[in-house]
Amino acid sequence: MSIERITNAIRLEFSPGREVHSDLSGAAFTDDWLWVAGDEACAVDRLRHLEPVGGELLRFGEGRRFPLAELLDLPGDAGEEADIEGMSVADGYLWVAGSHGLKRKKPKDDRGDGRNARRLAKLKLDPNRRLLARLPIEIDADGAPCVVRKTKDGRRASRLKGNADSNRLIRALADDPHFAPYLDLPGKDNGFDIEGIAADGHRLLLGLRGPVLRGWTAVLEIEVEARRKHLRLVPLDDDGTLIRKHFLQLEGLGVRDLHYSGDDLYILAGPTMVLDGDIHVFRWAGAKPCLAANRAPVRFETGVEAMLPLPHGRGTDQAEAFCRLPASLAKKGADWIALYDTPGPDRKAGEGVVFGDMLRRG
Repeated sequence: MSIERITNAIRLEFSPGREVHSDLSGAAFTDDWLWVAGDEACAVDRLRHLEPVGGELLRFGEGRRFPLAELLDLPGDAGEEADIEGMSVADGYLWVAGSHGLKRKKPKDDRGDGRNARRLAKLKLDPNRRLLARLPIEIDADGAPCVVRKTKDGRRASRLKGNADSNRLIRALADDPHFAPYLDLPGKDNGFDIEGIAADGHRLLLGLRGPVLRGWTAVLEIEVEARRKHLRLVPLDDDGTLIRKHFLQLEGLGVRDLHYSGDDLYILAGPTMVLDGDIHVFRWAGAKPCLAANRAPVRFETGVEAMLPLPHGRGTDQAEAFCRLPASLAKKGADWIALYDTPGPDRKAGEGVVFGDMLRRG
């Protein structure tokens, strides 16, 4: 099986002043409504399916923003970024995952060597980055899906229990032999960095951009349950295992996004550090039954297949968001979309308008 790319087939229109169009990092669908998130915001955006106005195959716009501070009691301030890197829709909920990682200050061209040296030595944790949450979706009077704090049928928005410094996932990894050494490293330095989430009921896969260990990329498997306003990790088996670790051979690349398609898991992967390097789509065929049958706390998967390289520029066109199209929107045999962080000039068309690609299986 192969995958082909239809360039700039998706047109996204955002309100002027919204920077999400330049840092797209997550995407998911509710019917023909598209949810997206940017990695420098603390909100999710919902876009309506619209009639095309040019050569694109699909167009989305008339956006509405849903600030997370209105839906959840956040671990940090409402204005701090959550660095949302993964989204998934399952069983009436929109799941969102922050990167969970530290960040390092960047040198700036207008600063001297001394100041830049000090900046490069500074590490920071934005508390909202350590966010793993599910947001109930409710249809409003106009037939549009909305994420709300509490639905009429009693479902509530909730996040993994934690505070400004940590949460249950980070604490569960605190003595892990593979990942504990990387919790204090910034994500862009091959530190701990979640960049994808795939939900199957309450069973979640978390794809790591880093660390990549000796060329092996990790996907963490967890299960959560809601208790009052928080989510908690629950054991995956009678031995009390809270996290299963799946190491995948992705040619040294780290996860940028992941989504289920039937029994298969599709993975968008790229460099773990700040590099202009290869970006590929991979397929783990039969992932769901494999995961359901597995009882080992750690396993290695070598049967992941490279399907398609995606383009990248010099500091531009970094594919970060990737998801399956609903059947109602599939065009010309295409059933996936890929959206780009830092889109290049050929992916822009006026203020707030960017283009993504459609992918079709051959």
